This record gives sequence, C-alpha cells and structure tokens, in this order.
Amino acid sequence: MYDNHLTMQKRTLSQYFIITLKGIAMGAADVVPGVSGGTIAFISGIYEELLTSISSVNFNTLKMLRKDGLKKVWHQINGNFLVSLLLGIGISIISLAKLISWLLLNQPILLWAFFFGLVLASILYIGKQITTWNIKTVLFLLISAFLAYWITTLDPLISSDISPLYLFLAGAIAICAMILPGISGAFILVLLGAYKPVLEAIDNRDFKVIGLVGAGAIIGLLVFSRILKWLFNHYKNLTLAVLTGFVLGSLNKIWPWKETLTWRMNSKGVEVPLNEQSILPYSYDGDPQFFLAIVLAIVGFLAIIILEKIAVKNG
Repeated sequence: MYDNHLTMQKRTLSQYFIITLKGIAMGAADVVPGVSGGTIAFISGIYEELLTSISSVNFNTLKMLRKDGLKKVWHQINGNFLVSLLLGIGISIISLAKLISWLLLNQPILLWAFFFGLVLASILYIGKQITTWNIKTVLFLLISAFLAYWITTLDPLISSDISPLYLFLAGAIAICAMILPGISGAFILVLLGAYKPVLEAIDNRDFKVIGLVGAGAIIGLLVFSRILKWLFNHYKNLTLAVLTGFVLGSLNKIWPWKETLTWRMNSKGVEVPLNEQSILPYSYDGDPQFFLAIVLAIVGFLAIIILEKIAVKNG
C-alpha cells in the first residue's frame, strides 16, 4: 500500500492538478446511475492510495490532532491528495450533472455506449493486475460477476414510509458501492427505494434526511475502506479477481439498448425509466443509432488506454 507521508513530499503542484482531473472523471461517472467512480479511481491508478487515505481517518487521528496538531494529522491522512480529489469530484458534479442528466434523457444510447466501452476496457486493465491465475481466482471472479449481474436485474423497491435507520443504512451501503469498482452507489439507492427520497430531500433542503444519509455514508466509507485495505494487503489477487468480476457483471446495467419495463417520477415530475432489461440493437423500439454507438464505445475504450498510460507516466 501507499506511504502517505512519502507521497505528499514527492508530489508537485502539477501532479495534484492531475489528481483533480481524475476527481473530475470520478465525479462524472458517479453522476450516472450505473457507473462507479471507484472504477475510474482504479483505472487512473489512485484506488489503493484512496483506500489508504480514507482508512487513515480514525479515533487515533483525533488523538493525534490533540497531541501533535493539525499539520501532523494532515500528513497522516494525505490531506493534499484528498482535497485535490474531492475538489475535482465537486467541480464535476456541479458542472457536468446537468449535461449528463440531459444526455441521459435525450441521447441515452450514445451516452451508455461511451460508458460501456470505458467499463469494458477497465475489465482488461483490472484483470491484468492479477499476477496469479488458478481455480480459486477464476471461481471468485465468476461468483462476483454473477452477483453483480444479479444485482442489476433486481426490481427496485418502491419507497413509501422510510424509517431514519433505513436511510442511515441506505447511505452506508450506497457509499460502499460507490468506492467499489463496478457497482454504482446511485443505482444501489434506486434498488433500496431511497433514490427518490434523497433527491427530494436535497431539493427541499430537508437536512434531517440529508444528515441521516450523510452520516451513514461517512460511517460506511470509513469502515468499508478499512476492510478493502486489509483485503488488498492480505489477499490482493483474490480481491482483484472479485473487483474484476463486479465490473464484468455490471456491464448489463450499462448496455446501451434497453427496453423499459416500469417507470418512475423524478424530483422534477418527469417520468424516467425505473426498471429496464437489455435487448439486442435490432429489437430496439426506435433508432438504435448503432454506428454512432459503436464509435463512442471505441472512444470510451481508448480513453481508458490513454488514462492507463498517463497513470503509468505519472506513477
């Protein structure tokens, strides 16, 4: 794993700018229900450092703050890295949310095709990090791929009266998915029936609901990041196999050609798809935009190759 102290000493301002750009890419992915920012973190070469930095925030950090001061704690948690990354995520969500929402409504096939190519290439990237292939590795990959695929086929829960504890747990589970390559945190909220209540809470400035979901997210992030860090330290090959499987199984969610089975009303009163199933392009009811979709899938695929080269160059 990464040594946060050494990393902070070696990085230049331009390198932190590149981290901010990676944060922008993560934020753009997280805006789309079905694409995980964790996938972008992994393929851009910052995933393990992100886990190490998040998991370094604990009760010992508070003790260190009282004993040694803010500067020591800032180095301990890799503060420059986290701030640079969060800045990029924030910029992306604020600036790209409307554009991506518009594309989801008006050009869904082309947008999903781009992300399909991007995620497809990321499977190859994550998979080649596995140094030893054996029966156990393949089995873990297949099981996790099946689990991720099964999750993408689940019928979302219909939200009615959601308890505070449920909102807290929904936030914890969703944030775990968000840092796990393959499964989207937004999609998990949809499955749990919490996506609409959370959006309404944000629109209505219901700070009680926002606080409950946020508290769950913070606790979930701190706990799950430590688990993932431990798994990387002790079972790296198997962990990589599981992550590869999750990304592979999630491809069903971002397949460009869909048939809508049920609809839901979003926070603006517009009907949007709730439950969909993947179909072949020639079965699509409307213009499948096949040629343009293939072109954008190739562009997404090549974007990962470029990101990988940048990560290697700046690693």
